[in-house]
Amino acid sequence: MANRILCWSLQSFLLVLVSSTLLFSQGQPQSDPQAVSLATQAMAALTNGVAVSDATLTGNVIWTSGSDNETGGAVAYVKGATESRIDLTLSGGNRSDIRNSSNASSPAGEWDDASGNANPYAFQNCWTDSGWFFPPLSSLSVAGTDPTLILVYIGLEQRSGVSVQHVQAYRYIASKRASTTTFDQQMSTADYYLNATSLLPVAITFNAHPDSDASTNIAVEIDFSNYQNVNGIQTPFHIQKIWQGNVLLDLTVTSAVFNSGLSDSLFAIQ
Repeated sequence: MANRILCWSLQSFLLVLVSSTLLFSQGQPQSDPQAVSLATQAMAALTNGVAVSDATLTGNVIWTSGSDNETGGAVAYVKGATESRIDLTLSGGNRSDIRNSSNASSPAGEWDDASGNANPYAFQNCWTDSGWFFPPLSSLSVAGTDPTLILVYIGLEQRSGVSVQHVQAYRYIASKRASTTTFDQQMSTADYYLNATSLLPVAITFNAHPDSDASTNIAVEIDFSNYQNVNGIQTPFHIQKIWQGNVLLDLTVTSAVFNSGLSDSLFAIQ
């Protein structure tokens, strides 16, 4: 009798183990091979095989928020696919934006005002690319190597009169709660539009959200143009961040430096 109970218990355990494994494997989405291939080709077009660990872009900026229109200088730093910082020296005061997603399950960000006060970004606004202004270190750079990044091929489209390949990306981080996994996926979803001929990114779109309401979407678009070859790296020298259809940041790059060994302390969140 004891042997029978032991055997039944062992069989039950194995059944639960196999069922759990099957459920996990069925729930784990896989990237579309065509989307991964396009991302890989885009990275080849951007870097020409040159390894990029960090970048510093310097330029002139126009910052527009409602009726507030300011001009000044900008220095944008990015390290890997997880850390970024933009320092703006504006006519109405300074501003810094920092993003750090080194901890994949708990990305963070903050913006510092003219008085140096740190204002944390809401959690739901920290899931998309930290280095949104520099395509060579966007999520495309880890396509096929980061299992949490899922790529989907949407198709060949027209965007502003240009033929583009549309690839969508999101983060899949398995959680005991399905709602948490779904939340991460929704907050991290971004769309990449690659010039169908050169495969250089022409735009990235994603949603931002009010601090107190993750369910409300605010359309954000990043446009790239005037690519120039700097030490083998194709770098956009004109970058626009468009917020709900209005240009929030208009950056004209004047110089770009790569692989300078930026310190992680530059991207520390207070």
